[in-house]
Amino acid sequence: PPQPVESITVTLADRREFKARVVGRDTLTDVALLKIDATGLPYVKFGNSQKVRVGDWAIAIGNPFGLGGTVTAGIVSALHRNIGSGQYDRYIQTDASINQGNSGGPLFDLDGNVIGMNTAIFSPTGGNVGLGFSIPAELARPVVEQLRANGTVKRGYLGVGIQPLTTDIAAGLGLPKDKGEIVASVEPSGPAARAGIKQGDVIVRINGQDVTYDNTLSFIIANTPVGTSVPIELIRDGARRNLSVTVAQRPAESIVQARAGFGAAPDADDSTPGKPPGTEQARASLGITLQPLTPALRQQLRLPATVQGVVIAGINPSSDAASEGLQRGDIILSINQRPTTTPAEAAAVVDAARKAGRDTVLLLVQRGTNPPLYRGVKLLPVK
Repeated sequence: PPQPVESITVTLADRREFKARVVGRDTLTDVALLKIDATGLPYVKFGNSQKVRVGDWAIAIGNPFGLGGTVTAGIVSALHRNIGSGQYDRYIQTDASINQGNSGGPLFDLDGNVIGMNTAIFSPTGGNVGLGFSIPAELARPVVEQLRANGTVKRGYLGVGIQPLTTDIAAGLGLPKDKGEIVASVEPSGPAARAGIKQGDVIVRINGQDVTYDNTLSFIIANTPVGTSVPIELIRDGARRNLSVTVAQRPAESIVQARAGFGAAPDADDSTPGKPPGTEQARASLGITLQPLTPALRQQLRLPATVQGVVIAGINPSSDAASEGLQRGDIILSINQRPTTTPAEAAAVVDAARKAGRDTVLLLVQRGTNPPLYRGVKLLPVK
């Protein structure tokens, strides 16, 4: 990969300067390992961030705004914090003062052990407001050790696209929320596909660990040795199943993105004459107007023949479907895990859900050539 800078200089506390070289970098965790040629240097040790508790004292050291070595103190405000910066978000949150320039500095416990690496802040002003985030030692240490040994980081890989089991998605499935993650897509011929994992499965336990909001599937698999066979417990059609999967090595991010097939597509129009059966029922129950995926629409939306579903031709802006981000041109592939290739099929599934006492249905939605995602949508009240 291209070098982001031409040269790197490390300045010590006694103002001695050394040229450094990059041993390796890991963009997924925003960690790089540098090497300088010097001897007799003081050093610190990683601590056990898994024993850190909310309320523990924490000490941060950094170089805020280029002023030089600065020490600040605070407490651990939260653990396993997800700030939406990537799939391995698992930060320690602290109110120890962290500002621009603190990135890469250590977060210590009171025994002088490094429990985190300061990396980000939330701030409306650009300065410290008591919301700092550190990569925990449990995540940083294995990355550093792999970079030192190999110059690169190897992670486990299943070949699935996953989503958290949010309140709306869980309601559509009739399952408790935040206990597991739903499989939105499965890479053909990948490790998960070979093990029998399917789109719509809810993975609740893997390798003896519960899958939760704090302990995600991505984190568990990333830290599982490549080649390991691990047991997986999942829920499919309301029934629990147990499978075994062999963890592969995660390919380069460019390959992962290419396999996912990210892209975009224009909106659909609603030029199809007449109203197909089921159109009015879908509009009354979900606040969306559906139409069949005709050859003309398929060509306009640039969809392959393998995509089968119904097209959203219109949407009520006050409906829950609109609140969930659905829009004209989206393709509904299934409702409550049942394929929907016509508006009538969609209306029948929604009607069955209402008769079963459900107030939410689970939609699998695809936009253009992007990977499909699940959305839980509340039914409109019967008038």
